[in-house]
Amino acid sequence: MRVFNFAAGPATLPLQVLEQARDELTDWQGCGMSVMEVSHRSGTFVAAARAAESRLRELLSVPPNYKVLFLQGGATGQFAAIPLNLAGAEARADYLNTGAWSKKAIAEARRFLAHVNVAADESATNYTTVPAAASLRLDPAAAYLHYTANETIGGVEFPYVPDSGAVPLIADMSSSILSRPVPVERFGLIYGGAQKNIGPAGLVVVIVREELLGRARPGTPSVWDYHAMAAEDSMLNTPPTFALYLAGLVFKWLQEQGGLSVIAARNEAKARALYEAIDGSGFYRNPVDKGCRSWMNVPFTLADPALDALFLSTARAAGLVNLEGHRSVGGMRASLYNAMPPEGVAALVACMKEFERRHG
Repeated sequence: MRVFNFAAGPATLPLQVLEQARDELTDWQGCGMSVMEVSHRSGTFVAAARAAESRLRELLSVPPNYKVLFLQGGATGQFAAIPLNLAGAEARADYLNTGAWSKKAIAEARRFLAHVNVAADESATNYTTVPAAASLRLDPAAAYLHYTANETIGGVEFPYVPDSGAVPLIADMSSSILSRPVPVERFGLIYGGAQKNIGPAGLVVVIVREELLGRARPGTPSVWDYHAMAAEDSMLNTPPTFALYLAGLVFKWLQEQGGLSVIAARNEAKARALYEAIDGSGFYRNPVDKGCRSWMNVPFTLADPALDALFLSTARAAGLVNLEGHRSVGGMRASLYNAMPPEGVAALVACMKEFERRHG
C-alpha cells in the first residue's frame, strides 16, 4: 500500500512518474536497455537531457541569457562552488542567516573567503523569523548576496525577494524550487538539490546568468566550474543519468498539472489547511512567525511532548509516515512538496484532530 510520505527529503515523488519509470525500467524507449545502462553520450539520452532542460526553462520562464546546469554534489557542494566561481579569496560576500542550511552555507564560505558579512542574523528568535527587507546590512562592494529561500528544518521562508541592487543575488531554493513561479531575472544564480521537488537525490540544478560564468578562481575543480560545465552541457563528466531522467519526467508531470501557477495555488491551499488545523487547536503549535511560514515544511509540537511517540505510531498506523521533526529540533514536521496530494494533508489533519480528541 502506498503511504502518504511527509519526509523532508528524499521526498515523495509523483506516482505517475514512478509508474512510468517502473514500466520503462528494463526497456527504455525500445532500446532493450534500462536508462541506467544507456551511454550519456548517446543521441537518445542527450535528447532526453535537452528535453528536461527545455521543460525546466519553460516551467520557470528562464530567460535566454541564463545557463541551466545539472550537477552533482547536492546543494552542499554549491556552498563551496559559489565562492569558488563568483569571488576571489580576498573578496567580500553577504550572507543572510535564517537557519540550519544558511548557517552551513556561511561556514563553508568562510573556508574560501576572507570576508563573509552576515547581513542579517535571526538566531536571536531561534530562527522563527526572517529579517525585515529594510533591515539588511548589505555591503555594496560584496561579490554577491546569498540567502536560503526556505529553511527546511525550521520551516521559515522568505515572503519577499531581497533587493541586492547591482550585487548578484544568489538563492538556495532546494526546498521551494518549482513550488511556485519565480522571477528568475532578479537572480544571478539559483540552485537547488533535487530530492524535494525535482526528483531523486544525487542531482543539483544550477540556473546561472551567463555574465557570471568564466570567473572561477584558479584551482577550482572542473566539475564545479560553471563555465566548464556549461561549455559541455553539464556532461564534462558522466552525469547522474537516472536522476536526470526522472527529473525530466517530473518536469513533464508539472506541465501536465497546469504549470507552476496551478501548483502554487495547490501548495498554498495544502499549507493553509494544515496551519489552520494547528492554529485552531490548543493542542498543537507551530513556532514560526505567521509572516514567514513555509508552504513546504511545517514543523509543529504537541502540548505534551510525552505523547510524541504515540502520535507518530498512530500516524504510521493511518499510513502517514516520516513526520518526525529534524533531530536538531524534535517535535513533528510535515513536508508538503509538490507530489504530496491534498488528500494526504486532509488525512493528516483528520488524524491530528482525532488524536487531540482522544488525548487532549
